[in-house]
Amino acid sequence: MIVCYAQGGGLGHLTRIRAYLHTCHGDTPATILSTSPFTSDPRVLGPHRLLPASALPSLRPSLLVVDAFPAGINGELTAASVPPGTATVHLARLLRWDAYRPLMPPDPIRFDRIWAVEELDRSPLGDASPLSLTDPAPSADPDPAGVADGAWLIVHSGPEAEIHELIGYARDRADLEGARPRLVLVAPHRPPGLPPGVGHIDPYPAWPLFARAERVVTAAGFNVVRQLRPWRAKHLMLPFPRRWDDQFTRAARARLPG
Repeated sequence: MIVCYAQGGGLGHLTRIRAYLHTCHGDTPATILSTSPFTSDPRVLGPHRLLPASALPSLRPSLLVVDAFPAGINGELTAASVPPGTATVHLARLLRWDAYRPLMPPDPIRFDRIWAVEELDRSPLGDASPLSLTDPAPSADPDPAGVADGAWLIVHSGPEAEIHELIGYARDRADLEGARPRLVLVAPHRPPGLPPGVGHIDPYPAWPLFARAERVVTAAGFNVVRQLRPWRAKHLMLPFPRRWDDQFTRAARARLPG
C-alpha cells in the first residue's frame, strides 16, 4: 500500500501528489493523508482514497511518500512516525529552510529516496535525484464550451485577496500592452466582488487550457510554474509570500532565458 502524506491547506500538495503517483506508479490507487478542503472535490483525488493524517499510526504502508515538508507542516513527523518495514520517499521542492528548520525534530525521518521535483539550492536532508513530473490527463475536456480560448486566464485557487490582486495585475499588464483582453478567472470558487467583465470557470485540471489562452496570469506556485513551462512566453507571474514556500526564487528562475 502506498500512503502519501500531503498536509497543507491549498491545492498544490494534492496536485503534486497526483502527478507523482502518475509519473512513478502509473496511477496505482494510493491512500492520501490530508485535511485540505480541496479533497472534497472528486476530480482532485481521482482514483485515490482519502484519510485524515491522524490515521497514519494505524496503517501498514509499503511506501510512505512525504510531500514538501519533511517533518510535516508543523513538525509532527518524526522517525517514530514511520511504521516498521516502510520505505520512505520525500518530494523536495523549494523550501524556505531558514524559516522551516526550527520545526525539524531531533529524530527526523531518514528518507530512503529524495526526489527533487524542481531545482534546489541544496538538500539538507541528503542527496536528491531530479524527477520531472507528468500530470495525469483529464478524462474529459475541462472547458467544453471553449471559454478559455483566446482569453487572458487568471489562474489561482485562493485566497480571495490574492485573486483580486492577480486580476488587477492582469489589467495593468493589458494596459501596458495596449490590449483589451477578455479576462477569465480559473478558480475553484467564484470570489465575492468579482469585477464586471471578468468571467469565471472551475475546471480541474486547468493546465489543458493553457495552450488555448492568449496569456496566463498566476502566482508562482510550484505546479502552475511547472505546467506552464512549455508556454513561458505567455506566462505572467506575480509571486506571493508564503510561510514555507519560496515563490520569489521560483519566479526569478522561471523568468531566466533558456
